[in-house]
Formats: sequence, structure tokens, C-alpha cells
Amino acid sequence: MKTAISSKRLKTARLFARISTYVTRKAGSPVVSIIAFLLVLLWALTGPLFRFSNTWQLVINTGTTIITFLMVFIIQQSQNKDTAAIHLKLNELIASHEKASNRLVDIEDLTEEELIILKKYYVELSGKAEKEKDLYSSHSMDEAEINHQTKYERRKKARMIQS
Repeated sequence: MKTAISSKRLKTARLFARISTYVTRKAGSPVVSIIAFLLVLLWALTGPLFRFSNTWQLVINTGTTIITFLMVFIIQQSQNKDTAAIHLKLNELIASHEKASNRLVDIEDLTEEELIILKKYYVELSGKAEKEKDLYSSHSMDEAEINHQTKYERRKKARMIQS
């Protein structure tokens, strides 16, 4: 029975995630921005018609309050999902690079003071890199392919040892 509940919760969470992503993308589109602007303009233009009554003011106040209230939760859910995905991708990059410090995996759980200490270290490191004055150096596709091949061979060898 517990599996059925978990499955139902998972389906609900996925549905909410899809809806949140859809609404967030649409809400940020130029078309929706134009529609919102036109609605506010229409509301303002109808002011004289309704003699700027309390009801006329209540319409825009209530509408914007409800939309803002709902959008806060929808956008926050979408932001949380994006942030978690970015953290996982960064953790994967750190873990997969042999010279990267694994201490940086899950640093989002550190306190603000600990993050400031780490930042000071990287600011100092950045200062040392600035001395090289080579802002435009980059790795070629050939270097990336060699790096990929090396990692592949290393993983293949590790699997053979485990077997």
C-alpha cells in the first residue's frame, strides 16, 4: 500500500512540476507581458467610466494580489527544481574531474561564514590567475576528446577490476 501512495505522490509532484514549468515559461514570455500591460491599460482607461469607484480599484487590487500570491509559489517551485538540477550538475563535474576538490561537492550546505572563507580562497586564486594575463586561452575540442577518452578507459579498467 505504501508503494501506491508513493507512486501517487510522485505522479502529483510530476504533474505540479510540469504545470509550474509551463506557467513559469509562459508568464515570462513577451506575449504575456504585453497582455498584462494591455489589461492594466484597459483598467486605467475604464476608470472615468466607473468614476474611479472603490469597486473599480478593488478589481485591479484583488486581481494582482491573487496572481502575485499564486505566482510566488509556482515560480519558487520552478526555481527550486532548477537550482537542485544545477547543483547536481556541478557536483557531477566536480566529482568527475580528477584535479577538482571534492570538498566543493554539496557546499550549498555550508554556513554563510564558511562560504565567505571559501570565497576568500578563490579570490586569492583568481588574483594569481590574473597575473597570467591570458583571458582568452581555452581548451580545444581535441583536448576535450582526449580527456573524455582517458576517463572512459579509466572507468572501463575500474569495472574490469571490480568484476
